[in-house]
Amino acid sequence: MYTTNPQIVLGTMDFGTRVAPERAFAILDSFVDGGGVWLDTANCYSFWSDPSGVGGSSERLIGAWLRARPGARDAVRIATKVRQNPLVAHSWPESAEGLSARAVHTGAEESLGRLGVDHVDLLWAHAEDRTVPLEETVGAFGELVAKGVALRAGAANHAAWRVERARSLARKQGVEPWTSLQLRHSLLQPRPFTPLAEAGHRMLTAEDLDLARSEGLAVWSYSSLMWGSYVRADKPLPPTYDHPGTPRVLAVLDDVAGELSATRNQVVLAWLMLQGIDPIVGASRVEQIEEALAARHVRLEDKHLARFAEAR
Repeated sequence: MYTTNPQIVLGTMDFGTRVAPERAFAILDSFVDGGGVWLDTANCYSFWSDPSGVGGSSERLIGAWLRARPGARDAVRIATKVRQNPLVAHSWPESAEGLSARAVHTGAEESLGRLGVDHVDLLWAHAEDRTVPLEETVGAFGELVAKGVALRAGAANHAAWRVERARSLARKQGVEPWTSLQLRHSLLQPRPFTPLAEAGHRMLTAEDLDLARSEGLAVWSYSSLMWGSYVRADKPLPPTYDHPGTPRVLAVLDDVAGELSATRNQVVLAWLMLQGIDPIVGASRVEQIEEALAARHVRLEDKHLARFAEAR
């Protein structure tokens, strides 16, 4: 599953809330027209921006787009997530959906209804739930894959050791294991051992990459473009990125972008893809996804990786 031909994934977290339907449709159309394939959503997107206080808006918007675009389902692959959707409006994390077998099955069924599809191509466990035996969660995901509700399963924001234990349990149960990892990762890195301000985020580590490459797991990264901080002065980096390595890396980034006639964002995405990582890119305008897709043509080389590594 670990690939040498990674892809740009369209993140749809804000669709239906902060990104209005008409604009979201245009972004989806542009993404598919540009050769994009994977859409990433979740059943909890975006409860924090929705007046209702619960998720589902992103999945409903994708479902409406699919209905309005006959044949579009054949052109895209859909990844969604269970875990985190508030079961009581405006009550998170107190009422956050967990990863019990019942929660996983109910969450997946409700996602299919909102999306208007009979299966998703990848179903993620959005975050750990250590109140539930891992055997139960693994079995529930395995059952959904066996039924064809999901073609693959993956773990987002999970520790590497939990993923490997889950894969071992899946083998013992004779069910499909998690084959994909989704974690936060970008060229710039926060200070080590400092807490992230964003609840639920987990950084990609060398151990995660080692596991993925050893076991052939796909790796997706989120917050890859740091919410616009690489290119927008009005989007300052979080305080945890205030350390000597940041300006050094940004200086190399500017040099490389100039050499390759690319934007900062495109070089960051190319840097991720060169390492076999599929970056998730959120977009609120068509030109943003067009810029991201063009990163596939940026010819970054191993020597560039070395320059960035040295700058850190």
